[in-house]
Amino acid sequence: MFGKTFLVSFSALACLAVGTIESFAIAEPPLPWDLPAFSGPPETFPAPEFQEDGVTAIFYEGLPYLGKPTRAFAWYGIPKLEAGQKCPAMVLVHGGGGTAFVEWVRLWVGRGYAAIAMDTCGCVPKGKYGNWQRHEAGGPGGWGGFDQIDAPQADQWTYQAVADIVLAHSLIRSFPEVDPERTGITGISWGGYLTCITAGVDSRFKLAVPVYGCGYLGENSAWLDNFEKMGPEKATKWLGLWDPSIYLPRAAMPMLWVTGTNDFAYPMDSLQKSYRLPTGARTLCLRVRMLHGHGGAGENPEEIHAFAESILNGKTALAAVTGQGREGKDVWVSYAGANPILKAELNYTLDTGKWQDREWETVPAQLDTAQNRATAALPEGTTVYYVNLIDDHDLVVSSEHVDLSAK
Repeated sequence: MFGKTFLVSFSALACLAVGTIESFAIAEPPLPWDLPAFSGPPETFPAPEFQEDGVTAIFYEGLPYLGKPTRAFAWYGIPKLEAGQKCPAMVLVHGGGGTAFVEWVRLWVGRGYAAIAMDTCGCVPKGKYGNWQRHEAGGPGGWGGFDQIDAPQADQWTYQAVADIVLAHSLIRSFPEVDPERTGITGISWGGYLTCITAGVDSRFKLAVPVYGCGYLGENSAWLDNFEKMGPEKATKWLGLWDPSIYLPRAAMPMLWVTGTNDFAYPMDSLQKSYRLPTGARTLCLRVRMLHGHGGAGENPEEIHAFAESILNGKTALAAVTGQGREGKDVWVSYAGANPILKAELNYTLDTGKWQDREWETVPAQLDTAQNRATAALPEGTTVYYVNLIDDHDLVVSSEHVDLSAK
């Protein structure tokens, strides 16, 4: 179900198909989306012009745009299963310049998951990166929809994109091979942005993994020029409607946040403010100078797979940071977990200023495996630091960063 606090009438529920939702969390102010309308699977349509081995191309009915019906394109795949067996599912949200990526679906199908990847910009996967062919029944183009702020909310990109994601979730939950109680979502860049919002909108997800994306876009993100061009009034309106910080406090599922120290779009301070908003458990994976992109960079971090396995398939969880602190120049991080931690690293910078331009250094930290504790001495002049813990499967879990220059 989407939530717990606002009950929908029985008559409304009686009309819903597979995946019926019994209640919805509508906090104040109310969500812009009519969530009960998204609870059942949307109508689907064949897409015979798109053929790929092992996956299926479809269109599904989206929300009206400019008063006209829309169709969203998606790839989906189902792994080979025994008779009567059900599998978990992942919803995959592409980033800026992207579309529904078939190889991303194949990645998760190969892991034993059902997966669906939809286009969120009214396009189909014909053309090239950043210039995909628009569909005649597609919704609004992205990214951010800054130039759409004066349009009705329901005709703006973020509104339509989140709706397409929730509808894709309702669709894959309806498949007989899928266990509807074992679904997760991950998105990359603008897809991470949308994942943050969707995590606060669709509580049926059991986990969420934003890669790079976060909230507080009006502070020091890559889109400050857009807000400046919009002017204060329109920028304030956009941020009040579509910044993930508005929706993240509603998210209660476990979340894994994957990013890099120098991400060009979503800086570390905004990320930290964002991951502190949800009420569910959080895990951080912050690599020094992690590349930004689809493919190996954003799709393949094994921490995402391990996180999903632990929650959706009951496998061993990633390590958990249970505490951290500092006494003068000596810092410590405590942890728990079933997999042995083999190595710890102190990551630090001596720089201030723009987060994207800071130089980072890495030195070993000392492990006390008997006490499940990592310690390190901060180099002179450290302005920001955090600790990475690496387990016997080479999986990384990070402590929160500490900004000494801000104190």
